Amino acid sequence: MHDYFPFFLGIFPLLVMIVLILKIKTPIHYAVLITLALTLIITYLFWNTSVRTLGLAITYGALKGLWPIIIVILGAIYSYNLMQKTRSMDVLRDVLAGISDDKRIQVLLISWCFGGFLEAAAGYGTAVAIPIGILIALGFNPMKAAVASLVANTVPTAFGAVGIPVSILAEQVHLPVTTLSATVVAQLALFNILLPFVIISIIGGGIKAIRGVFGITLVCGVTTLVPQYLVAIYLGAELPAFAGSLTSLIAVTLMAKARKKATEPEYRISSDHQTSVASYSASQLLRACAIYLLIFVFILLCSPLFPAIKSAVSQVASVIPFYLTETQVLKLKIDWIATPGVLIIIATLLGGFIQGANLPTMLSVFFGTVKQLKNSIIAITAIVAMATVMDVSGLIATLAQTMVDVTGGGYLFIAPVIGALGTFVTGSDTNSNVLFGKLQTMAAEKLHVDPVWLAAANTAGATGGKMISPQSIAIAVSATRMEGQGSAIMSGTLKYCGVYIVILGLKVGLVYYLFLA
Repeated sequence: MHDYFPFFLGIFPLLVMIVLILKIKTPIHYAVLITLALTLIITYLFWNTSVRTLGLAITYGALKGLWPIIIVILGAIYSYNLMQKTRSMDVLRDVLAGISDDKRIQVLLISWCFGGFLEAAAGYGTAVAIPIGILIALGFNPMKAAVASLVANTVPTAFGAVGIPVSILAEQVHLPVTTLSATVVAQLALFNILLPFVIISIIGGGIKAIRGVFGITLVCGVTTLVPQYLVAIYLGAELPAFAGSLTSLIAVTLMAKARKKATEPEYRISSDHQTSVASYSASQLLRACAIYLLIFVFILLCSPLFPAIKSAVSQVASVIPFYLTETQVLKLKIDWIATPGVLIIIATLLGGFIQGANLPTMLSVFFGTVKQLKNSIIAITAIVAMATVMDVSGLIATLAQTMVDVTGGGYLFIAPVIGALGTFVTGSDTNSNVLFGKLQTMAAEKLHVDPVWLAAANTAGATGGKMISPQSIAIAVSATRMEGQGSAIMSGTLKYCGVYIVILGLKVGLVYYLFLA
């Protein structure tokens, strides 16, 4: 028993965080600050980490949380808020709602394609709240709309908010971002194909609902997966979710428009719910999409596709060294332009002008967004600080060693569960990767497994935990206005989450042992 004492001591702060968030319902930012304090005490007393090292680790982690993580999330939510303010989001919503009178096609378009796009562009709950709102406005059952949107908001979250979960993980564990991105897409490939069928079954009341829309549903999944994979291999983490959601949106729209068959009465959206969609001109549509088009273009220009531009903007950077010991140095690199957050903010300001917003409006929306995210800013800086402390003190190495000793080769099958737990508790794939990414790569080292495979498994698992995380459920409750129905929505989603994690665990373990070992 004595051998396991360091392990139990090491996971104690994480258990406290889980209890605080899930049982005591402590707001996440307070729970994380308490856990950080506990981690500092434990690493000082039992891992003999000096006060100076702990202080530097906290400063490094908090700054890294601000830049690049917070700056990306701030930019993403700012762009979304400004589009709400200029009513551009209303234009996109109206256009979507007028594509088909078939509930099954609409749930693909709104929850899967448009939800995936919102996740890619903004993340942070927008991809659950907005699709649910549109579906209810179209007359969908609120409970089914909530469950379908939560199930749909899984796979794209790996690359949500312009790829921040994967790009932060790659940077943290020193792995090539393109290889890691492509591996994540490969591990989640099956779900890209299966989940469109699942959300149709949820909305249509069973598998029979797939009859008549099998082809369009299959195309929806394939056109999400293939662009994601290609973009991940060549460009990295920022654009796969954009590429997948946009391609599937276009493919499903074209197929829906080409459909000659009348919709069966049980799946037809009643005409009183179909918004009378004004026919927007091409220039109105372009203006409505201006911010997202510019974000896409700027990130593309600073990607490996344009090495000259990428290298020019990468020069505008600062490196701050943190000397923990003579041999151990943490280097914080701040890209003043090349980070996606800055590119998104520039694109939002330019796009805002195109959409008719003046400077005072844009500034007030910006400061409103900072205020809206203040608790998230505290939570994320504290989580990255905590992960840094756990890493430099050697606490993570202790946890990894014990888990590998106990589970042996079976660890591969449970690696995604760890990622899912991280998102379930913190509500964020990024936070899950920050907390457990290093644990996975250390476990990989001890098992002589490719670290990319287990780091990717953490991200893939994190996408599953997203659908039942209390944060996502709370967003679904407020979007459906079903106060007090959180537990009903969660139990409706729980079985899909369970199957998702089991399939993923089997896939990660079996594929490795059968093909990669």
